[in-house]
Amino acid sequence: MRNLRFAALCFAAPLAIAAASPVPPQNSRPQPVPIADTIPVPRDTPYPGTLQLTVDATDTARGIFRIRERVPVAQAGDLVLLYPEWLPGNHSDSGQINKVAGFRPTANGQPLKWRRDPVDVYAFHVDVPQGVSAVDVEFQYVSPTDGNQGRIVMTPDMASIQWIANSLYPAGYFVRQIPIQASVILPAGWQVGTALRPQAQVGGRIDYPVTSYEILMDSPLIAGRNFRNIPLTDRVSIDVIGDTPADLEAKPDQIAAHRRLVEQAVKLFGAQHYDHYNFLLTISDNLGGSGLEHHRSSEDGVRRGYFTEWDSVLRDRNLLPHEYSHSWDGKYRRGEDLWTPDYKTPMRGTYLWVYEGMTQFWGYVLGARSGMLSKQDTLDALAATAAAYSEGTPGRAWRPLVDTTNDPAIAKRAAQPWRSWQRSEDYYSEGQLIWTDVDRIIRTRSGGRKSIDDFARAFFGGRDGDYGEVTYNLDEVVATLNRVQPYDWKTYLTTKVYEIAANPPLEGLTQGGYSLVYSDQPTKWIKSGEARGKTTDLSYSGGLSLGSDGKVSGVIWNSAAFNAGMAVGNTILAVNGRAYSADALKSAITAAKGTTAPIDLLVRSGDQFRTLRLDWHGGLRYPRLVKVGRGNGTLDQLLDPK
Repeated sequence: MRNLRFAALCFAAPLAIAAASPVPPQNSRPQPVPIADTIPVPRDTPYPGTLQLTVDATDTARGIFRIRERVPVAQAGDLVLLYPEWLPGNHSDSGQINKVAGFRPTANGQPLKWRRDPVDVYAFHVDVPQGVSAVDVEFQYVSPTDGNQGRIVMTPDMASIQWIANSLYPAGYFVRQIPIQASVILPAGWQVGTALRPQAQVGGRIDYPVTSYEILMDSPLIAGRNFRNIPLTDRVSIDVIGDTPADLEAKPDQIAAHRRLVEQAVKLFGAQHYDHYNFLLTISDNLGGSGLEHHRSSEDGVRRGYFTEWDSVLRDRNLLPHEYSHSWDGKYRRGEDLWTPDYKTPMRGTYLWVYEGMTQFWGYVLGARSGMLSKQDTLDALAATAAAYSEGTPGRAWRPLVDTTNDPAIAKRAAQPWRSWQRSEDYYSEGQLIWTDVDRIIRTRSGGRKSIDDFARAFFGGRDGDYGEVTYNLDEVVATLNRVQPYDWKTYLTTKVYEIAANPPLEGLTQGGYSLVYSDQPTKWIKSGEARGKTTDLSYSGGLSLGSDGKVSGVIWNSAAFNAGMAVGNTILAVNGRAYSADALKSAITAAKGTTAPIDLLVRSGDQFRTLRLDWHGGLRYPRLVKVGRGNGTLDQLLDPK
């Protein structure tokens, strides 16, 4: 008893000390103002009326969209109008509320009082008087006029028109329950591509039939002077707009590759989750690039040269296979915590390693099967991915793959100083490697009778023409895999995705018939990426990558470049006392191979100049896959057309 009492006193003493307030007695002590949430929660019930939306996209010189919207109301009081915040496909709260200006609500021609919600800046509270049956709203979406403001979506020759950036919706309802009729006004002579089908057209005004707000937001437009429609199948076509008419000149074999892409995808998945599908392809050096999936279309924005420089735009040729695969993976099937009833409810991306990781996987597989990319180019792309996770992502030592599914909300694709250590949206490409290995396991354990194609049809098939959403969780993924091929998939996926994995998931390659090796010559895939991006990739040749001006764009954590003191944003001015060029740096790396002499680099950082000593003696190293064994391995079988 005595000992216990003494112990208790000893334990209580530090607690008493800790309980004493650390605030100096003379300091003021405010208390928080309670936060009142006055925004109605969404309910799965029909909205009482049909919204009318008109977007005027004719101010191409200034990039201003002018919006008029009529919102029927059933009663007086507080009407809450929401600007979309959590955007499908972005997986984050990335709605550009900062681009909304000139908000002006009226009723019967009279201005109404309004205020922005003090907590949710995406919400506008409008005071609706008695006797009012509809509120008219005007505002402008002032789109970026320079690249440092965001993606350019309007030029004098074309526009990317997203309803989700140019509309408001009433709070308190599932967006699928809000009817809306939309119209767009375009410059004279412009043509439009979209999954929507027009109801009427007079001059530059196009009216679309009533649909749900959800479907409208999922059905963007592209419009421009130079337009071409390329039919692929009876349900799929490419709407393409270019800076010049020459950008639209697709050769027959290029069109045939896109047609095979559709055919291979339909063979793979079985059902098609659209009534029709439009690739919305913009080819421009002025409009911002894009890659955004929708149920019945995709926004595919590339720089000039997609058709006219086909052999040198390898990475662009992976875009359409990726976005098309999303019609099944991501749009029709979606992780249960990513689906939301409106665009205010936060998204949670726990299963983005399926949504994006498997889509990344299918994009390359379907690209190879269709001939959008050659098999060799696909293997070279896989080698680059394998190297990135075997040598180029040391952050795997502290951050599990599943945690990177938070990156859309954490980083929003902003540039990072130490990306290899911080990690980024690795659920894409590391997820791709995991699914490649899943296919290997299925093929091997089933004796070649089954493959991941069987999983795709079982998981993503469903009802043809259904472009709603069917959600899933880990248990369903595991159960479907087990129906295809029994295995301890729960442990496998938990280890690969949810835990810190000691080794990169390369088994789908290294046990699938190939070996990852390094050569002093870059592959066509790497050379194409360097030329298109005007970069020099020395990630495995000292641990850095650079722009054409010598500015460092990437440094791998704990690499030779890192240990020399290099950082992103530095500019290399000289190599061993001579003016910098990519060739000079590569020559110096080659000359230092097998020696002990470091490479002297004169580097500028702001207004400071330093000489760094790059202690790298491994020469130039570029990843590639080399065939091992005889016959077709599981990776060969995976990439073969069906």
